[in-house]
Amino acid sequence: MQQVYSASSIQNAETHKVLRNTYSLLAVTMLVSAISAFVGMAIGLSHIISIAFSFGAIGLIWFVLPKVANSPKGILVVFAVAALMGAGLAPTISYYLQSANGGMIVMQALGGTALVFFALSGYVLTTRKDFSFMGGFLMVGLITVVVAGLAFMVLGMFGIHMPAMSLALSAVVVLLMSGFILYDTSAIIHGGETNYIMATIRLYLDILNLFTALLHILGVMNDD
Repeated sequence: MQQVYSASSIQNAETHKVLRNTYSLLAVTMLVSAISAFVGMAIGLSHIISIAFSFGAIGLIWFVLPKVANSPKGILVVFAVAALMGAGLAPTISYYLQSANGGMIVMQALGGTALVFFALSGYVLTTRKDFSFMGGFLMVGLITVVVAGLAFMVLGMFGIHMPAMSLALSAVVVLLMSGFILYDTSAIIHGGETNYIMATIRLYLDILNLFTALLHILGVMNDD
């Protein structure tokens, strides 16, 4: 009984450590991303360069981060991803800021993102409910959203635009990222994710995609 109790205590201590490190690193990561976005807007970063930065960040996540996630270099890679992603978002934020009620739209998107993240994460941390069962469903949804997004991009190149479908896709992304927040937070407290660097990047991407989707939805709703 003593051994079982000790093992449980050790596991709980490790979980709290991962949680603490994850949220601490996530806070700094979001700050790095915000500063990068501000700099990108200040220098008038073009859409072409922003897309290149975003692809560069994806490359770091796929090919570099898994190799260094267990070393201090992983933190530097996370910051590099945040800086590239933040800069990549700069033209989009600038676009909305220049529209009518642009400042309000951006602030509402930020507030909505924070509200959803803290509410869902808080729910998981409080109830300690296991959302690992959502993994397969979320992955299918993610693949579907990516394919649909690429299809809309190709159609847009040919001058074919479907605002209603694009809005619906953004709504799906909001639901999907909300699911991922539940799933990723649950993975931390139930031992499915024990590396705080990988946990941080997963939650960061959830938040970033949630913010982008909310920004698009609010932009359409406020469009005169």
